[in-house]
Amino acid sequence: MAGEHGLFIYGIVPSDVEPTSDAEGVGSPPGEVTAIRHGELAALVSEVGLEEPLGRPADLSAYERLLDGTAEVAPVLPVRFGTVVTGEDAVEDLLDAHHDRFADALDEFEDRVQYTVHGRFDEQEFIGELLAGNRDAAALADQVRGRPEAESREQRIRLGEMISQAVELRREAENRDLIDAVGGHVVADAARAPSHELDAVHVAFLVANDDEEEFVRAVEEFAEQRRDLIRTRLIGPLAPYDFVSAHQLAE
Repeated sequence: MAGEHGLFIYGIVPSDVEPTSDAEGVGSPPGEVTAIRHGELAALVSEVGLEEPLGRPADLSAYERLLDGTAEVAPVLPVRFGTVVTGEDAVEDLLDAHHDRFADALDEFEDRVQYTVHGRFDEQEFIGELLAGNRDAAALADQVRGRPEAESREQRIRLGEMISQAVELRREAENRDLIDAVGGHVVADAARAPSHELDAVHVAFLVANDDEEEFVRAVEEFAEQRRDLIRTRLIGPLAPYDFVSAHQLAE
């Protein structure tokens, strides 16, 4: 029956981009990825059942794998995960309505990729450093040490609040230091919300291909200087997820 299937849109690319023959989309079984072209643009899509639930970890991985792989060879505008339209006409209408805006955005991302730096404080190291430098926190720690939780509840709450505030302040400082450390090698940066209460840094960077080596070296130096306190990961190259909000489609 017509209407049982729709098209999942992954991203917008230049019209000359061709999906690889082994590209797999979302769904079970994975859909074949194709390109629908209009003018200077193309949309990467695959067929999905309209009743099929999307959002499994495997679906998100397929979405990111396709976009990140595309970003390594061509500019791409990621479309918000889960965007499904009824058919090719709807895709072509979308490309037509926003053609010039999408084309300009693709020009901005030519030869540029995203990297994300994510670091987390080592809990014991951070608390040890805090207690060594904060008399009030150290005093509270002494008051709760070895005492039943019920008897030291108030002190534990106060100590927890002090630790949380210290983490937040240090996170802001570390994010600023990271941005300063790599600032000469990036086009743009976007601080990301912490994903864990002990997050130390979480920033996305848009990096020109010619600057990737210097950028990676600067991140490695930043991480090395903090290796005992912060466990740092460099994730990328990625599609420019954090830099396309003005161009995303699904509202």
